[in-house]
Amino acid sequence: MPRSVLATALTVALLSATPTLAEEAAPPEMAKATLINTDGEEAGMATLTQGPSGVLIHVKVEGLTPGKHGLHLHAHGVCEPHEGFKTAKGHVGKVPGGHGLLNPEGPEPGDIPNIFVGADGVGEMEAFTSLVSLVEGPNNLLDEDGSTFILHEDADDHLTQPIGGAGARVACGVIEAD
Repeated sequence: MPRSVLATALTVALLSATPTLAEEAAPPEMAKATLINTDGEEAGMATLTQGPSGVLIHVKVEGLTPGKHGLHLHAHGVCEPHEGFKTAKGHVGKVPGGHGLLNPEGPEPGDIPNIFVGADGVGEMEAFTSLVSLVEGPNNLLDEDGSTFILHEDADDHLTQPIGGAGARVACGVIEAD
């Protein structure tokens, strides 16, 4: 009899100490960025969702020229159109000589795939990167000085230094916790 009471007590204690599936599955960390063009007008939206091993990125833009556009994560959370968005500084996790998804010396954490814009000026893309985070680490996009998305006028060739031949910065969005 005492063993069955002890076994029951242990079972109850273990069950009450074990978190439920709902308790284990906390909602993901999220962030967003409203993209503006060089005239300071809204040009699109980006959302970021923290996963267990990286960040899922979704970007939708309007009013850009058709074709491929380089898209990078920059290391400073400031978008000033009159400065040509230079206040966003360089890429997140800058690696000297390491720019580009195809670069053997890289990639830099700020390197992400191009976005494709259709004839109607609308572009949309989704990408995943394990090189940045919304929660912790050296490439935390929500760190003290923030981060930005930068869209360039041309495609990134993912190899040429320093920005893959992507040209001028045509849109910018400060990444903020959602």
